Amino acid sequence: MRVSAIGCTALLVLAVAACGGRDQGGATGTATSGGQCQGQQTTGITDTSIKLGGIYPLSGPASAYGDIPKGIKAYFDYVNAEKNGIGGRKVEFVVRDDGYQPPKAVEEARRLVEQEQVFALFQTLGTPSTTATWDYTNQRKVPQIFVATGASKWGADTQHPWTIGWQPNYISEARVYAQYLKQEKPDAKVAVLYQNDDFGEDLLGGFKRAIEGTQVKVVAEQSYEVSDPSVDPQMRNLAQSKADVFLNVTTPKFGSQALAADAKNTTWNPLHIVNNVAASITVLKPVGFENVQGIVSSTYYKDPNDPTWQDDAEMKLYKQKMEQYAPGADPNVPYHTFGWAVASSFHKAMEAAACPTREGLRDSVRDMKGIAVDMLLPGVTMDTAQGDGFPIESMQLMEFKGERWELFGEVIDTRKEFGPLTN
Repeated sequence: MRVSAIGCTALLVLAVAACGGRDQGGATGTATSGGQCQGQQTTGITDTSIKLGGIYPLSGPASAYGDIPKGIKAYFDYVNAEKNGIGGRKVEFVVRDDGYQPPKAVEEARRLVEQEQVFALFQTLGTPSTTATWDYTNQRKVPQIFVATGASKWGADTQHPWTIGWQPNYISEARVYAQYLKQEKPDAKVAVLYQNDDFGEDLLGGFKRAIEGTQVKVVAEQSYEVSDPSVDPQMRNLAQSKADVFLNVTTPKFGSQALAADAKNTTWNPLHIVNNVAASITVLKPVGFENVQGIVSSTYYKDPNDPTWQDDAEMKLYKQKMEQYAPGADPNVPYHTFGWAVASSFHKAMEAAACPTREGLRDSVRDMKGIAVDMLLPGVTMDTAQGDGFPIESMQLMEFKGERWELFGEVIDTRKEFGPLTN
């Protein structure tokens, strides 16, 4: 799928003229000036265009995430049509489907870099797929920007400077849930369902470390494979633990299955915590809203279903432009909102780059200071620095009531609350 793209709110002005150079892989871009940008890579970017490549599971067990590029497309199409692109450059966004299969992700990354000659990979979704591709992208010195996974290694690793995440990392998310339980259920007995890969192990490991020295205990664990048809057997085993908290660490398909299994089992009624990546309304709706009342999760961007944002300027713009540029997509699906938010974040990072080059983008995303993105929750900004490659590290808890999530408590800055996260 190929989509045209860009857009943003208040635009920063590029202070540096377009700089040219050469790509180490042999392809050339535009070479309009020298200076500090001399010799840097300009493959995929000219004075009037920029080509990005994204890899998503448009098919397969995580296909619910296929809504994300629709939001990105709408944002970029809006900016291209109404804002003259990013810094005068119209964005072309080329999307590939890896089916949530790491070998396929590698194949698509090579196609985007070597055949499509994209300027950067913008969003590769999933911890397994991104893990499979980041050695390649870093060897080629291609920016792999704002990957759609919260694995902690994207921010803590020092060997892959061209790859960086965006959303709060899973360990920090786990810390938020642990803090909540320490305050609200200090003697909690927790049963955990988790995906058997780096994603699931990262969040579960972070949770276990965060409850060390407390009376909160993990009393049962069950893992599943992405190839499993169902998690019903795991849910039956967890129910036997009689735990009073269920931590649901899943992707959308299995999140729905776990929620449904929990609802059917009337003899087990734990507090149900579902991780952010499976907290979309599209995951809950098939289970029946009446069956998911009181579940808890966390978030960092605005929910299009929350009337709190009814008169919010960015939410109104988003819904208007989704209707205009993605008429077949429901703007109330949070994955679309996620896409809009991350595209806006890329826009800010690209315009802040000292050089419109691959090196310029790489450096820009690792030196962000309080960058506000209007679709993020108030109080949540993008911040990175030397030794801290985690753009967003603040979250707020939410509870499902009626037909939507309701925020509660305050935005939690996990850097301040728990200290920096390192390897």
